[in-house]
Amino acid sequence: ALLYNCPRAASVVATADSVCWKLDRESFNHIVKDAAVKRRDRYDTFLKSVSLISSIGSYERSQIADALIAETFKKGEFVVRQDEPGDKFYILEEGALYATKGDQRVMEYKPGSYFGELALLKNQPRAASVVVESNEAKVLSMARRSFSKMLGPLQDLLARNADEYK
Repeated sequence: ALLYNCPRAASVVATADSVCWKLDRESFNHIVKDAAVKRRDRYDTFLKSVSLISSIGSYERSQIADALIAETFKKGEFVVRQDEPGDKFYILEEGALYATKGDQRVMEYKPGSYFGELALLKNQPRAASVVVESNEAKVLSMARRSFSKMLGPLQDLLARNADEYK
């Protein structure tokens, strides 16, 4: 109700003694908007260091920042598995990853590296598995629909860069 300026959709009844806090609409919206702005600014600064995205305009970069979802993985976990359907594009924010095809290690990823675009561009299963090498890794993911919409103009560049894969 506070977020969308509409009537409350439900009532809440306490079943035990409780302490409730009240927050007015203006304060709530300020907190939510402030958090969103800080998140966008942090991702925007990071995206400037990603070779693929660094050259695009600030408006487009902020749109990409808004579409990214942070995911965390532990050492040895798979971010993606070879031959599975691809529905996300990834950018490594923190940590280290490596890609394997079968039992062969074919690629190393460091912060700012991206992967997952081949499955989305070619509408094919994942060409390789990507595994966490560091104790923990944080990746920023983007769903297929957002990828196509926001990175569509970069598809020629992505296709050329795809030739770098082993």
